[in-house]
Amino acid sequence: MFITFEGIEGVGKTTQLKFVAEELKKAGIIFLTTREPGGTEVGEEIRDVLLAHRYEPFVPITELLLMFAARAQHVETIILPAIKKGLWVLCDRFTDATYAYQGGGRGMDLEKIKGLEALVLNNFAPDITFLFDAPAKVGLERVKGRGGHPDRFELEKIDFFERVRRTYLERAKAYPKRFRVINADESLEKVQSEVKSVLKSFKELGDRRGV
Repeated sequence: MFITFEGIEGVGKTTQLKFVAEELKKAGIIFLTTREPGGTEVGEEIRDVLLAHRYEPFVPITELLLMFAARAQHVETIILPAIKKGLWVLCDRFTDATYAYQGGGRGMDLEKIKGLEALVLNNFAPDITFLFDAPAKVGLERVKGRGGHPDRFELEKIDFFERVRRTYLERAKAYPKRFRVINADESLEKVQSEVKSVLKSFKELGDRRGV
């Protein structure tokens, strides 16, 4: 299975990906964890360019094309080969993030995103997408609490993240069979309980030990 983890900054999606990885390990399922942008040497270089502050501001189409360039390399060299070998793949962000950040956040034409999605993915999509949802204010307060140096996206204003969140929820509504929306404004224990409940609903979890 191909499982993706989505949400705005500060909602804990990376923490929950690690939690799912531990649950799969307990179940004896062989899996791969990866992230976007990134996942490959080329992708990680592109990620560094996208998140750094040392370049002039990107025009939106440049940012969009860099995202899909990294994704093309990622899908062809890491994700699809792993799935063909029978591994589960857990990915921190995927194409839904592009619709949310570049579409909702940046205001890019969604038809342009759909065109690139068709070109790069050829109808390939996640089996399940966990969307960790919380108000933008909550997520940004958590980011500030981490300390460190915020990346280029984390410096965006709250209205940017409100648009991103709204787009994520619109996609969840449009693809209800694939999305599992988790309230991330709950305790860690409650969130993990909900995630575990979703995992238990995967029939394959009990059938694919020792893959």
